[in-house]
Amino acid sequence: MAHLFLVKDIAFQAGLSTATVDRVLNGRPGVRQQTEMRVRAAIAELEKQRTGAMGSGRMLAIDIVMETPQRFSDAVRAAFEAEMAIFLPGVFRCRFHFTEVMKPAEMVQLVDRIRLRGTDGIVLKAPDVAEVVAAVARADAAGIAVVTLVTDLPNSPRIAYAGADNRAAGETAAYLIGEFLGAKCGKVLVTLSSGRFRGEEEREIGFRRVLRAHYPEIGIAEISEGHGTDAATGTLAAAALAADPTINAVYSIGGGNRAVLAAFDAAKRVVRVFVAHDLDADNRALLAARRIGFVLHHDLRTDARSAFRAIMSRAASPRQVVPASLSSVEIVTPYNMPADD
Repeated sequence: MAHLFLVKDIAFQAGLSTATVDRVLNGRPGVRQQTEMRVRAAIAELEKQRTGAMGSGRMLAIDIVMETPQRFSDAVRAAFEAEMAIFLPGVFRCRFHFTEVMKPAEMVQLVDRIRLRGTDGIVLKAPDVAEVVAAVARADAAGIAVVTLVTDLPNSPRIAYAGADNRAAGETAAYLIGEFLGAKCGKVLVTLSSGRFRGEEEREIGFRRVLRAHYPEIGIAEISEGHGTDAATGTLAAAALAADPTINAVYSIGGGNRAVLAAFDAAKRVVRVFVAHDLDADNRALLAARRIGFVLHHDLRTDARSAFRAIMSRAASPRQVVPASLSSVEIVTPYNMPADD
């Protein structure tokens, strides 16, 4: 397996031990096909990073760490890769660490490994739990700038948050659903990937506040801990529908929208209005097919740009305070869907 990289760099990119990578590279027996594929993917990613770093100027290495479904991590990767070119000749090298489901201890271990290996910055989408906050504090103490992405860790020493105003997004969803349902009322199925993410909690708080203040006749049924994956989210949605015949609307905070719609179809139930977040590939297709009514979209490239600028500012002046910069939320319908860049 030809390559130009150190074994330790491939191992770090792949999330494997150097011994395992050495076995793969030298064709030794006892290696699973999945492990070999991870090594090949890591080498391909390093080659892309090397190509992107051929410009002149200072190169800043940034590690992007996310617990999120692949459909969203694909969108984030595309946004960061598109924005990297804008910052030439100051070059960013992005290393991506994406996992659909990760225990807090695993997240902490990964952040600590990145800190010990060295990096110019960490962009982090992580649950707001004490052990993750502590890991961010250790990174900050080591002089590493941490920017939270999409969901914040406000009690950590992160230098900036890049994302939308999640509470306002939840309030917007409540307004859309409340106005659409009107006097026909019913109950909204609110789906969260996990109660551990501050951003999702903020969306739910905003949603409940507006419903309570302006549409008190509309009820809420909540499901959580499906982690945005179709299998788990679909099972939870099916159980909620079986338990409550009044559910006739959806506010999808945490994703898994195809599975939620499939649960309604299987139960022969109608969704009067469906509000989702993020213009990933799934939501684009569902919106175009009019299976969902509204997508609350914020530009991930704006978030990537904010993260890059915050890390550059900290690199230039360690004591500089990075101002907050929230990306705006846009209501997208089948008729105003932006082009897929």
